[in-house]
Amino acid sequence: MPAAAITAIVVSYDSAEVLPACLDALAGEGVGAIVVDNASGDDSRAIAAAKGARVIANARNEGYGRANNIGVAAAETPYVLIVNPDLELGRGAATALLAGAERYPDAGMLAPRIVEPSGRIFLQPRSLLSPPHLNRSGTMAIPEGDACLPFLSGACLLIRRDLFIKLGGFDPAIFLFYEDDDLCRRMRDAGHALVHVHEAEARHGRGRSTTPSPQRRFKARWHLAWSEHYIARKYGLAGPRPIRLLENIGKAAGYGLLLRREKMFAHAGSAAGARAWRRGETALAHEGLREMP
Repeated sequence: MPAAAITAIVVSYDSAEVLPACLDALAGEGVGAIVVDNASGDDSRAIAAAKGARVIANARNEGYGRANNIGVAAAETPYVLIVNPDLELGRGAATALLAGAERYPDAGMLAPRIVEPSGRIFLQPRSLLSPPHLNRSGTMAIPEGDACLPFLSGACLLIRRDLFIKLGGFDPAIFLFYEDDDLCRRMRDAGHALVHVHEAEARHGRGRSTTPSPQRRFKARWHLAWSEHYIARKYGLAGPRPIRLLENIGKAAGYGLLLRREKMFAHAGSAAGARAWRRGETALAHEGLREMP
């Protein structure tokens, strides 16, 4: 059943270390995969092809959401499964997600129970796009069964392909970060539920999708800061306060003096992304990308 109904979309970017386990788990569930490779410099494409996945090789890094949009457009099954390359589906997870889609026909997206390496179950308790009463501090209660949630993690999402396309997919103006929050918000605004399927389980490596480096930390934090401003503007919300830009500049300088490069690059990236937003620079222009038609 999963093989006929689901195509997994896996976006890779220097993900050779984690791709084999991800694709093996999908194959074990009978789920075919399309790997959209964002111009990796490692063996990601060769590994994906050797594992039997269909490979779409982007000439350059298109970003997470845009690459997923490319993969979904190429799929032909009724459902697509957005899967991070450092995530492994558990036994029976694909079947459980499909069963959940049948039980909850109003669901726009469904997600499995995501277990981190520590054994902690990951749920997204807060978001910039949540109403204030859902953004209270504290740990979100873990559902004991299926549950409707305000947001689902973009690490693993089962989505009806036709609905994804009807809603425009992931916002193509975003290169990285907040694209899943934005899609969840648009799904809810369109009247579709977001369902946590407790019987389905997936193991998530969190942060192991690409090889870390100070430069990549800078880039990630640049896009996190830019996307936060973009999403706030998109939904008419109060954006980050200007003082945060100055705080990040100060922290970058301080960590530089302490020779703590990772922290320095992170805060410098946050400052640079916020400054770029204030100057009117887009994430796509920053990456040398063009608007998609």
